[in-house]
Amino acid sequence: MITIKSEEEIKLMRQAGYLVSLTHQYLKPYIKPGITTKELDRLAEEFIIEHDGVPTCKGYEGFPATLCISVNDEVVHGIPGKRKLKDGDIVTIDMVIGYHGYQGDAAWTYAVGSISPEKKYLMEHTERALYEGIKEVKPGNRIGDISHAVESYANRYHLGVVKELIGHGIGTKMHEDPDVPNYGKKGTGPKLKPGMVICIEPMLNLGDSAVGILDDDWTIVTEDGSPSAHYEHTVLVTDDGYEILTPRI
Repeated sequence: MITIKSEEEIKLMRQAGYLVSLTHQYLKPYIKPGITTKELDRLAEEFIIEHDGVPTCKGYEGFPATLCISVNDEVVHGIPGKRKLKDGDIVTIDMVIGYHGYQGDAAWTYAVGSISPEKKYLMEHTERALYEGIKEVKPGNRIGDISHAVESYANRYHLGVVKELIGHGIGTKMHEDPDVPNYGKKGTGPKLKPGMVICIEPMLNLGDSAVGILDDDWTIVTEDGSPSAHYEHTVLVTDDGYEILTPRI
């Protein structure tokens, strides 16, 4: 069931989303060669708790960490550990933070040191694909309009669209209706209405779209070993368009 949020609920989701943005901003200077993914996770958890937030991912269906940290060919759900980031890596940090019972969710891919032109291309066009999808958010449009915009942009730049992983509604739970795929047809799917809150999150590969899962039963990787990027915003449908609840600050 798709829920329409009240003004009070939207205020709390705005706070949750802002805390997600603050946490990304706090971590940014630490994302450099030599730091372990576990250390980034610890820094995030301490920051979130200090700011009256709840690290929603930790313990979710058994996930052991605050952040999903995915490096290079890891698409999503990488588990933080002893791995040290290296110059030339790209790393996606995906986080969900609860604030007084409501959730905010955003993922960003970061360059570690100096990266290749190919990785820069992937990051640039995956982020642009996200905003192409967001442009379609307004009352009366449908989820398929968002999905089609993301897929069309990705195809234009010859990037593989991961179809097994999709965006979603969000509210008191991390994942709510509706599903928000990164591929689809215009004019299809649920109609957007003011007060709906959704997460739009293109996951695009520099190579083929095929993915697999590692033995940890969490980490999704590209089958061909190509790098992957992931950008996500929590977005509110307003009376005349949209509001990004996880702004880049």
